[in-house]
Amino acid sequence: MPHTLVIGYGNTLRGDDGAGYLAAELLQQCVHNPDVEIIAEHQLLPELMEGISRAAHVIFIDATLSPRGTRFHRIPLRPAPACSRFTHHATPESLLAGAQALYGHTPQATLYTIPARSFETGDTLTPTTRQALDALVATLSRQHAPAPPKR
Repeated sequence: MPHTLVIGYGNTLRGDDGAGYLAAELLQQCVHNPDVEIIAEHQLLPELMEGISRAAHVIFIDATLSPRGTRFHRIPLRPAPACSRFTHHATPESLLAGAQALYGHTPQATLYTIPARSFETGDTLTPTTRQALDALVATLSRQHAPAPPKR
């Protein structure tokens, strides 16, 4: 179970809301590490719980409305308190709780938020969001590059 699962999510037709999805797509192109699985989703779904339960570490990437912020943020996550039912709105914390309840394992988890300015209809990111997205992709690419072969 020594693998990392990266889940970038957001609506690419709502401006900056698509930043998490786009980050995952960019990471798929530049991270070539067999221990890293990268998924781009338009929204979080309960179906992700099984894969989450198999990971040692899961990274969620999402846009968050931030009128002043210019940098991405790293937030450690914990599973949501146990609840008797799932709703139509899944969160990273509820997926972690579901992975524990259904599969008996909750991985270490981190949420990276990308500052967003506009969720208006359109497929273009604002310059600040694009800059933060590029910085996050560069950071995660360096962190998850495969180790050099031993000599």
